[in-house]
Amino acid sequence: MKNYEVTFIVDPVLSGEEIKATAQTYVEHLKSEGCKIVHVDEMGLSQMAYPINKRTSGVYYCIEFEAPSGEFIDKMELALRRDERIMRFLSVKLDKYGVKYNADKRAGKIGKVSKKKKKTEDSKKDDRRGDRRDDRRDGR
Repeated sequence: MKNYEVTFIVDPVLSGEEIKATAQTYVEHLKSEGCKIVHVDEMGLSQMAYPINKRTSGVYYCIEFEAPSGEFIDKMELALRRDERIMRFLSVKLDKYGVKYNADKRAGKIGKVSKKKKKTEDSKKDDRRGDRRDDRRDGR
């Protein structure tokens, strides 16, 4: 089985139910093609770097799935292009490192710094700054 990920931006003008229904449509489309859905991530409303269709924000969704072959990807991309609710999309084939990274990220192993470690780093910075300030005052 090959691993894929499709990320798309939904028009934020739609209601919350319509946005979720749009994402669910593509999840069902993937299941009907024989794909196994690994994870669906609603990243939420976010500002975009540049306007798309005169919109400056969009609702981001990411669907990670396993497929027996990539033959249906063209059909899915065509459906995404034709859907007026979808502003942009990107489909990517994941290698073993991408699959491992996504699994670790969902497990919480990546992207979080423990509070204890962060406090010790902050206190070290404060100590270093304090020493420099004292040296400057003595030199006057």
